[in-house]
Amino acid sequence: MMLADRIEGKWIDAFTEVIGRCGVKPGDTAAILSETQSRALNVHLAELALLRLGARPFHIMLPTPRNPHPVPLRSTGASTAIAGLEPVITALSQAGFIVDCTVEGPMHAPETPAILKSGARILSISNEHPEALERMRPDPRLEQQVRAAARLARASRRMTVTSAAGTDLTIDMGGASTVGVWGWTEKPGTLAHWPGGIVVSFPAKGTVNGTLVLDRGDINLTFKRYLETPIRLTLVDDYITDIAGEGTDATLMRRYLEAWGDREAYAVSHVGWGMNPGARYEALTMYDQRDTNGTELRAVPGNFLFSTGANEFAGRFTAGHFDIPVMNTTITLDGTVVVKDGALQDVFG
Repeated sequence: MMLADRIEGKWIDAFTEVIGRCGVKPGDTAAILSETQSRALNVHLAELALLRLGARPFHIMLPTPRNPHPVPLRSTGASTAIAGLEPVITALSQAGFIVDCTVEGPMHAPETPAILKSGARILSISNEHPEALERMRPDPRLEQQVRAAARLARASRRMTVTSAAGTDLTIDMGGASTVGVWGWTEKPGTLAHWPGGIVVSFPAKGTVNGTLVLDRGDINLTFKRYLETPIRLTLVDDYITDIAGEGTDATLMRRYLEAWGDREAYAVSHVGWGMNPGARYEALTMYDQRDTNGTELRAVPGNFLFSTGANEFAGRFTAGHFDIPVMNTTITLDGTVVVKDGALQDVFG
């Protein structure tokens, strides 16, 4: 099916529902942040939803900056659109509520901490076609489960990840920073992204060791590709030291990481798991590459979400980034099994 880029009433409804959950009230000011390469349909829908809620929206649109890197950038979560422009940071900080429609999103952007410190709250709308966003509307039960999962992760000392394919990974959770995202936020100074349903921990320096086997059917979301051949990653003190495997998938991974010429590209960014019962594993087959950013795949229940690249909590910064949902693993926190053989366990209340 070809998706038509037009305004649909049902999409205004979906955007209004999500933004409404962020506590937007009549008369509130709201900034819509976008760039010249943003999905114009989502920018337009955000404006219409804010107006329907009685808010007073205004737009900040920035030119999409030049890519200074040797390879294309995809789904980094680190938008470079603001590029340190103080008037933009000031305007966003004063807005109170920000709908982010940048291509890459502000999760790891350098300006985000200052904007959040002002008390502004950010809803980052992932660069998906609204058809996918419509299916992934907020679920109040999901919020409670994600909150409980984040509490469990924060209280744990050790995460282990194993699989029949040969994964045997250990993460020392001491000093890790954990965030749970359920798809909206009404709390000042916080950021959420839609779709939600993900718990991720940014481990402290030197805490990730072992073997991670990416098996057939696991997903490299930077390449928007289901793996056809296994890849065995060896990790020593956070860094991938060996990428073993034959076939296109291992070659693509090696070449992309090599292209950065940056050791930090080989390091762990975050680890976690998906929890959204509405997220579909097969969704990547349903959309053209330009119509998906793959956030739904990150939220598929029971996937082990393994990510390489920037981890500000370990003092590592790089634009190189992989998000890889790994299926069929068992994830254990201090003896509590939260995912067993790829199935999310009923331990979150």
